[in-house]
Amino acid sequence: MINVSSEQILNKIAQIYSPISPACRKDLVYHLQYSKKQKGETVVHEGQYSEKAYLVIEGCSRAYYLKDGKDISDWFAFENEFMASIVSFFTEAPSPHYIEFIEDSYVVEFSKTTIERLCVQHHDFERLISKVVTNTMLGLRARLSSILFNTAEERYNQLLAIRPDITNRVPLKHIASYLGITLETLSRIRKPKRLNLI
Repeated sequence: MINVSSEQILNKIAQIYSPISPACRKDLVYHLQYSKKQKGETVVHEGQYSEKAYLVIEGCSRAYYLKDGKDISDWFAFENEFMASIVSFFTEAPSPHYIEFIEDSYVVEFSKTTIERLCVQHHDFERLISKVVTNTMLGLRARLSSILFNTAEERYNQLLAIRPDITNRVPLKHIASYLGITLETLSRIRKPKRLNLI
């Protein structure tokens, strides 16, 4: 298992999202469930009911749709980010997504029951979950705006500004579908521009 203590994990969560009280930390440590996910492992399928959220400690996961046989990446989660089938988790409806791990990953799993119980018992945890959901929604909204208003090259450069290492960790076909472009277009954008020799 990865050499990171529960205290380090909670410190990172508090730093990124919202402060956590000592009482909340104590209850959280009791409920932390660690697991290892293999590269290529799918933990949620389209049409499945999902009541788990995953905090990525090390590794990377993605949510994607299948549309007319085409794989369309909708969301990536890296270290210290959460991944869940939001629709299924919060509305108890079948998931429209698949969730797959694209690297060998270590995660903390949270059940919906645990999250709801901790939200009732600790207002600071409720604020933390609210911040996680807000960040996720803002990220998805920013992606939609980028697809609507920016060129393919602008979208790619914006993604690199946020996640410089993404091309080393995520297959280019998934990056292309996330950006709403073809793999051929992505390859052209990434190709070094030739110098104009006079």
